[in-house]
Order: sequence, then C-alpha cells, then structure tokens
Amino acid sequence: MKIRFIDLFAGVGGVRLGFESAAKSLGLKTECVFSSEINEEAQQTYALNFNETPAGDITKIKSEDVPSFDFLLGGFPCQPFSYAGKMMGFGDTRGTLFFEIERILAHHKPWGFMLENVRGLTSHDKGRTFETILRKLRTLGYSVGYTLLNSSSVGVPQNRVRVYIVGVRNDKLNFSIPSDLGARDSHHFKELSGQPDLFNQHPVVLVKSILEKNPNKKYDCSADFSESLSRIVDGDFSKLHGVRLIDTRHGNSIHSWEVGIKGPCNQNEIKFMNLLISNRRKKIFGREKDGKMLTADQIFTFCDRKLFDKATPGLLRKGYLKCIDGRYSPVAGNMSFEVFKFLDPNSISITLVSSDAHKLGVYHNGRLRRITPRECARLQGFPDSFVLHPKDDRAYHQFGNSVSVPVVCHVLKHLLESNKFKRKS
Repeated sequence: MKIRFIDLFAGVGGVRLGFESAAKSLGLKTECVFSSEINEEAQQTYALNFNETPAGDITKIKSEDVPSFDFLLGGFPCQPFSYAGKMMGFGDTRGTLFFEIERILAHHKPWGFMLENVRGLTSHDKGRTFETILRKLRTLGYSVGYTLLNSSSVGVPQNRVRVYIVGVRNDKLNFSIPSDLGARDSHHFKELSGQPDLFNQHPVVLVKSILEKNPNKKYDCSADFSESLSRIVDGDFSKLHGVRLIDTRHGNSIHSWEVGIKGPCNQNEIKFMNLLISNRRKKIFGREKDGKMLTADQIFTFCDRKLFDKATPGLLRKGYLKCIDGRYSPVAGNMSFEVFKFLDPNSISITLVSSDAHKLGVYHNGRLRRITPRECARLQGFPDSFVLHPKDDRAYHQFGNSVSVPVVCHVLKHLLESNKFKRKS
C-alpha cells in the first residue's frame, strides 16, 4: 500500500526528498499526488528533479481540487502573523499562509502531516502564534508534537535550527525526538565536537566534506579583494577560517576600512575605526546597539584626541564615518564585500539564507573563493544527483530557502516507524 502525499510550499522539493527517503528506508512506498509552489523558478528546479511541475499559488486552489491523500508535507513560509495577532488576538489564522494548510487538512482529514518552519515561530508574540497553530491542529482531530533541531546535530555541516511539527489523526502520537539546539556557532561547535558523547547518534560532518576539489575559476575572489585580504592576514589565508567581514561587530571580523572598500586607509584611520567599533556598544553610552552615535567627548573616553584629529577628516571624506549633529558612527559597507563570511573547513557553516548564500567563502586547496551552488546543496544535505537550476543566482537563492534533507528524513523516519500508518476509510 502506497502512502499518498501532497507537498505544499514545496520549494525545490527538499521536504519531499526527506519524506521519500524516510519511507524507503522503512520499506514503505509513496506517491506524490499533488504539489504546490508559487515561485516559477523553484517550479522549474522541482520539475527537473521530479518530472512534474507544481501547481501555483495555493491560496487560489480549492480544497476539493486537491486529490485525496494520506500525508501532508508543508514547509510553509515564516510569514509574520501580525494580522492575526493584532486584529484577531490569535483567535483566527485567516490571512496567514498556515490557514491554507489548516483548510486542506480540515477538508481531506489525512492520517498525518509534518510542517517545518523557522525557530522564531515558537517565540513569536511571546509564543501565542505557536500555541494558536498547535491548538488549531488539535481542534482538527490530530495528536500533535514538535521538536527543535539543529541540522549540525543530525549529520549536516550547517548551523540551522528549525522547528518540525508532526501529527497523526485521532490516535495517540508516539514522537520522542528531543529538541537539540546544537552549538551556537562554528567556534562553539569545534569546542563541543571534542566531547565524545555529543554526537553519539549522528556522525560529525564538517564543511570540508562538502567542498569541491576544483570548481570553476569564476568562483575565485577577485585579485584586488584577495590582495587586500592577503595584506591583512600577512599572506596566510588560513587565518580567514571562520572570519566574518562586517562593519557592525568587532572580534573575529574584518572591516571595510581594513579592506579598503571605499579607498585605502592609513594606520591611524584603521586604529580609530577599530577603537570606535569595539567601544561604541558600551552601556554607558546608551542602550542602542548598531544605531548608536557618539559625541566627540564620549569618544575621547577611549580614544586619544590627537588620533581623533588625525583620523576623522579622511574617514569622513571617504565615507567610512559619518557625523550628524556632532555625533559620530561608522557607515556599514557590508554589502560591498565579495564574501561576508569565510567558512572554517574544520567546523560547520553558518545558516544558509536566500539573500546571501552567494557571498559565503572558503579558503581551500590554495584558492580563495566563494562556495559553489553545488556546495550549497551539499550544505543542505541534497544528493549530488539533484539537478540544480541552471542559473547560479537562482540556485543559491533556492538552497538558502530550502530545508536540510537528512533532518527531515530523520524526523519522518521516526514518525513513520513509531506510529502505525492507517488510511482513512
């Protein structure tokens, strides 16, 4: 007997891959009877891999036009529930995309479902949004459970925490995967990975395992950018492992004034900017963070007046520093960086997101470069047999929006193994 399933908010099909893999490992057969995805380019990638083009906007598809099915997959978008919260006090989910899942479940009454979303869903509006979703699912007759999992704890080299909500109709749900938020960042991951009991269920998988040996040279950093970075790290690019290029943080970071994005800076200018960025967040200067602006007198509490006089004119002229009504603050140049974060091959990646997956970098096999779309796919646990969108920018965007396939497989294998599938009569 096949488990007939539908794939809503399907993206490029990552949730489907995880479900099919989980079922196959248990000797269960599956059949996708309906899929829906609003983005046409994601539809193209889906079609390349599953030989079917998803239907479009689910809000325009009637519940009765969806074929009968047994299981619903839904990686619904992390759309804010502000309308429901402000207008309905979270008593109603209409106006949100979760409502589309709710109405289809109510109409078809399938045996089970799995929904995936961002971690923030569980805390949005002090948890009321999440409680509304769980209550609605239970009202429909489902026993419901959920878990928060970090992909890095399930054999995927990426720091990605997501919530997975599962349910089965009427029967008591057997679901016992404990939440695991994993390491808070790649540096913490390296510390924890030395503890023998941390990764007892899944193998430790590192960034180096997903790197291509010799990708196309079009992914190499430009000569000017590489030369600037070489100067900063004294020619040792391995010092870039785990380094972020950002203007609003100090610590393990490189800044635009050090790279010379808006023009080269002398040592006095660099010293001043680094002092400013490392001191401006102090509570004595106010509660603001990135938006905080300091007077000259406040700056003089941590910076010599002579250095201030030498450095500020050039920094203001070149646009690294701004002054409004006698108050100073850095001008962030983050989007000008070719790479905003260099991954550490011996740790895990930061969370892939659609907006800047194309600006993750790595130093590997003597090359300073951006990671490739295939490497992004691997960071999400997609098999190399998965066909990428032919345009790189679309592929980067799609994998930043996708799911970690092995985590979905892990959750659904446990669900299917622990709960006896029953087709509705």
